[in-house]
Amino acid sequence: MSIELIEQALLTGKWTDNIETSSPVVEIAKNVVEGAFRTALISSQARALFSIPNDAKIVDRKLNEWFNFSVSGNDVKEQELLQLTLAVACLHAFIQVNWTGPNLDVTPLDVLDIPSEISSHITDDLLRQKSIEELAYGGEPAYHLAAVPLFLRLAILLIDLPFVHCQSAPWWKLRITRIHEEILDEPFGVPSAILSDCEPLTSAIDPDQLGRLVLEEGLLEHDLGHDRAATEFFVRAARKTKLEYELTGALGKRTKFQQTDVTQLVLLAQSRQRDDDSGKEDKQSEENLQAASDTSKSLNFPETLVLNDDTLLEHTQFTSSTSIGTNARLRELDPSAQPALHPLDQCILLALCLNIKNTSPAHGLTAEQMSAYVSRVISHPRNWSIHTMALLLRSRLEANRTRTVERSTLQLQALVDQMPTADSSVSERLLYIHDLLLPSKWEMEKELAKRFLSLGVVKSALEIFERLEMWEEAVLCWQSMERKDKAIALVRDLLEGRKAEADAVISRSKATASTRRQTLDAAREAKLWCLLGDVEPEHALDHYNHAWTVSKETSGRAMRSLGGYYFARGNYAEAIPCLRRGVSINPLLGRSWFVLGCAYVREEEWDGAREAFSRCVAIDDEDGESWNNLASVYLRMGETKTDGKDQIPKESETGDSTADETSQGIPFANKMLAFHALKQGLKFSYDNWRMWSNYMIVAMDVGELAEACRALGRVVEERSIKDGAACVDDDVLDRLVDAVTRAPANPSDASESGNAQNAVTNPNEGHGLLRRVSDLFDRIILPRVSSPRIFRARARLLTWQGRWEDAINAYLEAYRNGAAGSIEKGETDVEKWKEGVREVEEIVDVLRNFGPRVEGFKWRLQARSIIRTFMGRTKDFEDEPEWPRLVDLLEEIRKED
Repeated sequence: MSIELIEQALLTGKWTDNIETSSPVVEIAKNVVEGAFRTALISSQARALFSIPNDAKIVDRKLNEWFNFSVSGNDVKEQELLQLTLAVACLHAFIQVNWTGPNLDVTPLDVLDIPSEISSHITDDLLRQKSIEELAYGGEPAYHLAAVPLFLRLAILLIDLPFVHCQSAPWWKLRITRIHEEILDEPFGVPSAILSDCEPLTSAIDPDQLGRLVLEEGLLEHDLGHDRAATEFFVRAARKTKLEYELTGALGKRTKFQQTDVTQLVLLAQSRQRDDDSGKEDKQSEENLQAASDTSKSLNFPETLVLNDDTLLEHTQFTSSTSIGTNARLRELDPSAQPALHPLDQCILLALCLNIKNTSPAHGLTAEQMSAYVSRVISHPRNWSIHTMALLLRSRLEANRTRTVERSTLQLQALVDQMPTADSSVSERLLYIHDLLLPSKWEMEKELAKRFLSLGVVKSALEIFERLEMWEEAVLCWQSMERKDKAIALVRDLLEGRKAEADAVISRSKATASTRRQTLDAAREAKLWCLLGDVEPEHALDHYNHAWTVSKETSGRAMRSLGGYYFARGNYAEAIPCLRRGVSINPLLGRSWFVLGCAYVREEEWDGAREAFSRCVAIDDEDGESWNNLASVYLRMGETKTDGKDQIPKESETGDSTADETSQGIPFANKMLAFHALKQGLKFSYDNWRMWSNYMIVAMDVGELAEACRALGRVVEERSIKDGAACVDDDVLDRLVDAVTRAPANPSDASESGNAQNAVTNPNEGHGLLRRVSDLFDRIILPRVSSPRIFRARARLLTWQGRWEDAINAYLEAYRNGAAGSIEKGETDVEKWKEGVREVEEIVDVLRNFGPRVEGFKWRLQARSIIRTFMGRTKDFEDEPEWPRLVDLLEEIRKED
């Protein structure tokens, strides 16, 4: 018996003829691969493993105490293989009934070997209740209407056993963990060993298997919200399978009435040639595609609805057989007739498509990019589950466009309706299920209900939510209809037993409230009490505390709700311990960490705030607000932290300017951490002018003047229309000009080596900063705003450059925008006039000093004109003591002629 070949067959879902089926365990493995789960799970070997002792008290114990999974007999390898095979059978049976369909033909009672003496005590309802309770993890309840949850619980118990000979057990643990995450209300962090234990497998499997493993690791990271790490895994998976792909453009048409060909986005992709029967698959794929195009429905794949729009084409019509891509091999592909991709490569493209959405801003280009990936997969149906996922993604992309929203909703409805059908085999549906992010049945129906809700079809959405017993969403529906009384009554009926949650409960007992309460597992009941607190804010505190008590102090939701309650009322000292307990139960929820950090800031507990915002950016490194808050916290901390844990900076909850925080008392290391934090956060909050302002001040403080220059430019771009010249921080602008003009004007003199090239190596001073500051004036500030101080700063820079005529013009612009240039006849403000006198004296000095350096410039005439004009406008001030100064100045200019 070759364990390696059997394990490979289980992993790939394909049985090979060179595996001998002489052993009963091997026969069970073959049945599992072929989707015959009933045959595998009711076999004598399986029932022996799932044998329950004859003990009436067993029903009060946890499920792991029901079974004796210890290895018996001499053949340890065979026993391990049996345990692994049955774990796979239980997992796939659970997936079949909850994800892919069709309906399952085996029940938990069929599988368990129950002594007749206690058979009356062990019912389907008991098994469901215990399984759902034990599947709750980290204070997050499992979805209580998941079918046959015992199978998932058994799969977890079996895969947690020690495996010595079955090398693929860590991979199956990864797969089971992903499915377990899917049935929880909120994602929960998994042990790092889940991924690290799979590392030894990477050297013992072929390229496709290796690509599949890397892809599934990336999908787990995606489930946990680690989008950047997930993207790296997906790209590695494509590299392992040698999938070549490129998003490029080709001439084509998108509408029926388009006359001119324009460049359209297209994804060029090509799989490597494999040694298996790919030719046969390609031929079958082409036949399926032809059938789909002829009848709009393929017998072996989900129904693909046509658009039937009077303007948009069903598909982009590419009129060019070549593209503008950079990959020479892909450039040879015809965009309208690309070859079919291997199904695994299709899975990788769909995963990459998902991460385009998660790692890009929400704008039209993102949707167009995703559409190119989806279209490339939809064009060649190869597998039932893959095609379902592609259609689901297309439905999501089309949900926000008026011309496609109808097909989007109908397609989603068709995908929901197809689940119970038997239009394809169980083995085909499960073949690539672990390589996709295909949602469960209830999640897909929930998505459909939300789609109805977005279209205003509230009643239909409410019916789905109530059927799925998703009470939180049902309450939101009632609230959207302004029926708060209905929302409260719904939750109270559930808690008090007047409304049962499942048909099984109704048939069993709904006579008394006490019986009802016994059927509610602790996590579910705690969630309902929290929900009641949400809709009854006047009694929220009591309800949240009761939820915490009911859950036996395990409900993360209860603690998060309590923390939010205290925070909203300004009771930060009470909010902090609640939120800390909440994040200790489930540390993956970034929003809870963020609120905790804000509470710490209000209490001026900077170490706690630093930790909280650090966790925020560790969970989501694209959270610009948390980066900003982290930076603010660093600027408030009294001492440098050098424990090696704070290489990532954090932000402050307000986003206000931190100019007053960058004092001399702040350690330089903290300022640098704040600088790097703001720099990281601005990648994801590019339009947040407050963050740019903070970044500008901190950059000036740490000597990063080039970045301060860039930040000042962004503030001006964002605020100039509303604030005018006030958007320019004049002090920062003057300091930038000073940093340039401190250096010798001659580049050779500015370098110790005498080499002019070396003078521009430092971007934060002198000639290295000159280009940025000049660009700041010419391209950003002066085309938008003007003020005397801005023109004077510009003039100082031009003076340093020796551009005398331009410098004079800048000073003249400063004069015209100042008090002297704008003063009118009849002015009565003496102080303003005195300021004007000083400005006249200054501009005359500028003309006297720089005028002679400009050939052909009649500076004396310009100076006399300025003085006469000013004196003519302000004759009412002739009695002021400063007036003779103007007369003397005019006389001096005349004498110099």
